[in-house]
Amino acid sequence: MAKELIINQTLSEQRVGLIENGEILDLLIDRPGDERDDRPFVGNIYKGKVIRVLPGMQSAFIDIGLEKAAFLYVDDAYIPSIEEQREMIKNRTKEERPEVGNVIPDEMSTFTESVLKLRKDISIDSILKEGKEVIVQVAKEPLGTKGPRVTRHITLAGRHVVFMPFIEHTGVSRRIQEEAERARLKEILDSIRPEGKGIIARTVAEGQSYKLLKSDFNMLVKIWKEVLRKAGKVKAPGLIYQDLTFIQRVLRDITDEDVDTIVVDTKHTYNQVEKFTSKFLPTMKGKIKLYNDDTPIFEYYGIELEIERGISNKIYLKSGGSINVDQTEALVSIDVNTGKFVGKKTPEETILKTNLEAVKEIAYQLRLRNCGGIIIIDFIDMEKEEHRNSVYQALLEALKKDRSKTNVLPISALGLIEMTRKRTRETLPRILCNSCPYCEGTGRVKSPTTVCYDLIRELIKVVKKAKGQKIYVYAHPEVSAQLSGKELDIIETLEEQYSKTFIIRAENNYHIEQYDIYAQEF
Repeated sequence: MAKELIINQTLSEQRVGLIENGEILDLLIDRPGDERDDRPFVGNIYKGKVIRVLPGMQSAFIDIGLEKAAFLYVDDAYIPSIEEQREMIKNRTKEERPEVGNVIPDEMSTFTESVLKLRKDISIDSILKEGKEVIVQVAKEPLGTKGPRVTRHITLAGRHVVFMPFIEHTGVSRRIQEEAERARLKEILDSIRPEGKGIIARTVAEGQSYKLLKSDFNMLVKIWKEVLRKAGKVKAPGLIYQDLTFIQRVLRDITDEDVDTIVVDTKHTYNQVEKFTSKFLPTMKGKIKLYNDDTPIFEYYGIELEIERGISNKIYLKSGGSINVDQTEALVSIDVNTGKFVGKKTPEETILKTNLEAVKEIAYQLRLRNCGGIIIIDFIDMEKEEHRNSVYQALLEALKKDRSKTNVLPISALGLIEMTRKRTRETLPRILCNSCPYCEGTGRVKSPTTVCYDLIRELIKVVKKAKGQKIYVYAHPEVSAQLSGKELDIIETLEEQYSKTFIIRAENNYHIEQYDIYAQEF
């Protein structure tokens, strides 16, 4: 099955789609211009100051120098001594011992949280006091109105291994299933790991040599020593370690041996990818391509259309049925409907077919939108137990492609499935859309920035074919203002590049997403 990594750059926005046979496995978007450059990315390490301790919630708020204080829970705040860790491991039964899954930056705290569940109850105010300075790492980026979640269980991810300075442990990714290979890797890691420290082999470590794993680990140890050195000099609050760039993190975390091609649409990004892969991903040599077609790259690969589906509340199924996706602060609700599909057999068979088709689309939409937290799926009621079980098993199978951890309960008597999906970052609709001013927040529309990017991509397509000198652009006042202000440099660059003149006009009666582009004929 062909797996491709598609990278698009529009102004300062970077978008990455991992696709397999045309289906999106992962979609990531980064817009440095939307926020400050010191955004709290997962993996960043800060020297913070405790500003409030909440014993009733077993948590504390940490000032890390950003607009919103970071949230630190007691399990993430308590660092047991090596002696305590060894005693906990010694006293645990086999069933209690946590397995380490596929370790990626937004799941770094999984193992340490599992370990600490076995400790004796400890109050947050016995660990932290207001005014205390602490070194913390971002475990989850800000979501909605919440600030970032941080942890004191520092983890540094390399390409093949993860280094844990405060947890004594040797682990191997659960996705490496061959017992002989797991044993080989564990033996190598045990010989590499210093006493009192931790190391985990990532999935891509499978088949790698001692020399390569040792080199990766040594690099992480050097980084940690530099973090400690900087922590001694920086006054809290302050950033003391910044993770890789967006593109580098993508290459490190989701590019594996199964990726056949990396396709990028700008020379700058191409050079960046070439430089990183030549050092850390030598197996990708010769697989990087520069896209030069006139059709925008995401449009060519069908990703643009999927993004539009990913921010829509209603998604139609091939049979004629549909699913409705609604996101609230508390949960994500998904409703399945037969719609126009009436089937050719019995109503029960029609319902089963619709539900099974909906299962695949739901699993896909959860990945595409990056839905997290509590998810409720309302399937069409099925009378037969065997049909309900078939739908449940089909959902479990479809979720195997998901890189985020999920927990799914069987279909209830009401025909509902309750599940959770690990929340790692904002959902696609919240990244791309604002609350709709036309319906007082009950719906969503694209933000002016998103419309600007869409407009500029369309403008480039028009200008390449235009014969006349002038190009007229009509858009909503907010979009026009951004084109004439914040994005004026790209407009001027395009004018110079194509020897054209752009005339931008605001139309007060236009919807925020509406725009028109006309090229002078002669």
